[in-house]
Amino acid sequence: MSRLPGAHPNSFNIYLLPGLIGLLIIIIIPLLANVYISFTSWRGVGMPRWTGLTNWARILHDQDFWASFGHSLLMILAVTIIPTILGLLTSSLLSDVIQKKFSGRMASLFRGIFYIPQILPIAVATIIMGWIFRPEKGAVNEVLKAIGLGSMQRNWLGSSTWAMPVLMIILIWIQFGYPIVIFMSGLERVDPELYEAASLDGANWWRKFCTITLPEIIPELLVVLLTSTIGALKTFGPVYLLTKGGPGRQTIVPSYYSYTQFFQVQQVGYGATISTALTLVIVVFAIVFSFIQNHVEKNQD
Repeated sequence: MSRLPGAHPNSFNIYLLPGLIGLLIIIIIPLLANVYISFTSWRGVGMPRWTGLTNWARILHDQDFWASFGHSLLMILAVTIIPTILGLLTSSLLSDVIQKKFSGRMASLFRGIFYIPQILPIAVATIIMGWIFRPEKGAVNEVLKAIGLGSMQRNWLGSSTWAMPVLMIILIWIQFGYPIVIFMSGLERVDPELYEAASLDGANWWRKFCTITLPEIIPELLVVLLTSTIGALKTFGPVYLLTKGGPGRQTIVPSYYSYTQFFQVQQVGYGATISTALTLVIVVFAIVFSFIQNHVEKNQD
């Protein structure tokens, strides 16, 4: 834009102002306020009382807090690792097998079907799966009863043993379509001659997947890993709607634990400490992962 005749290089900076104001109001000020409140004792009314590092010292010995972060690792497994692996294999099968043996429309149809849970609002998708796993008249229990496995019927989301695995299955179902769409768009830029040459050399599908498909979509893979992991660390909706962190503390995650401190026990200062700690983890992860991403892409070039 600075190359326009007669235009000063700084003459367009004014157009950045609305975005900067929005960033300041929506992100920067609330973030700074949250950090400040994390150093106070506040019940949500009146003036916060400065307590220094008391909340931060408390968090180091809070078993519920560390349990919630432990559950975040399971969220990463359900939202990032398993959907990414399944998405890689499925997108490759759709691109290499379905699209070539049937048609591009057939591959697009499957891609659209897999992506439906992503289109649905997270609350709707979660409630649908909650109906499927509910103890009375839920689809899973009804199917088990119909095939003679009635003894296996149970309150899936109310069981301390099954609540977390079922929650992870629901998250996998919701997340599955996202990596497929990203990977299939990446596969469209792969030169078909590479696959033809590999076929002439006698390479089977698995060998072509390992030697061509996977290396060619590394940029898309890194984007999926970064965005999905951040999403996993922020998981809130499914936990709030289905389990409320229970039974007991079996499915509690940091964002929901922070919510309970804010709105259920009115320990706003401590809730702000938990959310600030979660923000720090996400920021550090994003910085480290971006550095790794840049390093990998430079090596690829």
